[in-house]
Amino acid sequence: MFAKETYIQRRRTLTTKLCTGIIFIPANNEMSFNYPANTYSFRQDSTFLYYFGIDNPGYAGVIDVDSGDNILFGNEVTMDDIIWSGELPSLTDTAASIGISKTIPMSDLVEYLQKAQSSGRKIHYLPPYRDDHKIFLNQTLAIPFAELKTNASEELIKGVVAMRSIKEAQEVEEIERITDVAYLMHTTSMRMAHPGRIEQEIAGTIEGIAIAHGRSVSFPVILSQNGQILHNHGHNNPLESGRLLVTDAGAESAMRYCSDITRTVPVGGKFSQQQKEIYEIALRANLEVIKSVKPGVFYKDIHLSACEIIATGLTDLGLMKGNPKEAVAAGAHALFMPHGLGHMLGLDVHDMENLGENYVGYDHTVQRSSQFGLAFLRLARKLETGFVLTDEPGIYFIPALIDLWKSEGKHTDFINYNKLEAYRTFGGIRIEDDLLVTEVGCKVLGKPIPKTVTEIETEMQKSV
Repeated sequence: MFAKETYIQRRRTLTTKLCTGIIFIPANNEMSFNYPANTYSFRQDSTFLYYFGIDNPGYAGVIDVDSGDNILFGNEVTMDDIIWSGELPSLTDTAASIGISKTIPMSDLVEYLQKAQSSGRKIHYLPPYRDDHKIFLNQTLAIPFAELKTNASEELIKGVVAMRSIKEAQEVEEIERITDVAYLMHTTSMRMAHPGRIEQEIAGTIEGIAIAHGRSVSFPVILSQNGQILHNHGHNNPLESGRLLVTDAGAESAMRYCSDITRTVPVGGKFSQQQKEIYEIALRANLEVIKSVKPGVFYKDIHLSACEIIATGLTDLGLMKGNPKEAVAAGAHALFMPHGLGHMLGLDVHDMENLGENYVGYDHTVQRSSQFGLAFLRLARKLETGFVLTDEPGIYFIPALIDLWKSEGKHTDFINYNKLEAYRTFGGIRIEDDLLVTEVGCKVLGKPIPKTVTEIETEMQKSV
């Protein structure tokens, strides 16, 4: 937890973003996975953490925009709590630790909200993403389930996004600290990537590193020699010589801040000529993004520039043809890079995605495209000092997509389908770093993780 002044100031600033009403931000509750007392590892709601700092279930926060009152709803510690969990702070002490003097029993929350609603006060809430919160809002505020998302407060969403998008110095320190843990995860994966080893062994080992140095992984580990599957969580394959291993993984800090890094390495430690040629195109795009990121630039433009670098490289190899800029404008490059360049990073690995991607990555100055590939760009808006985001270009050879486009005669002016046969079993490459937008450019966060061909091949010769 940061100093209580941090949370006092954040809540005070949030009230300036809204006109009137009650801001309601509930904490997450524990969730059972096979019987009531056996729960999943608890993960607090990120917005509740941001404004109230308490990383435990059973609370709700209220901010009165008009009076400025802050209220923490919760339950007093019982003897059962002490027996099972040890000595715990009282509700009053917990509230005081984040600068709140008024507490109310959780059992009175429904009455409080209904009374405010019946008196004509606006109840501002964020889009609920957990079923227990949906049920609570439905029963308490009489909002139909189908209307819970549309009735969420746009004022509150925009206020939260405006604040959480700009990372404080202490937040950057947390992200950078946990990005250093990602260094250990990825260099370990590199050293373990030898023929015959099962993917699961590597995935389990690096997840253990995340747990040992933080809370856990920041998202389920993506680790596979079938890297053409963008979010491949299957880890059952024995590694084969001549394949590429994609490891997309990050850790979550004690304060719940996230890292998100991807590296691609050759199983056995040596890139083939074909692998090296494709890899260096993706690396060139990654490095040019780092040079281009700065305040005032639209990330959509940087995405398109990265796509042109990829299209140019593939044209040089004869896999694409024609003018690379025209190919990107037509969307032909998306056969090889069907995803966006990156996303916001912070308390969530896809920061604030629960509030709606279009609020986080877009605004009135830039609208989401409907074009395949470009439509999946999570962050397009103009960059500002203090943003933390990912830079993750990739090149993939997806047989099913290649076959579909070829059968449809799609983009034949830009794609040499006959030459793609030699790449059907290639897999995929993704290279991802975490960037802080500074006043004049950007900073790659964390200890540098090997990513040139030479650096990777050298790292892979080391023993675990």
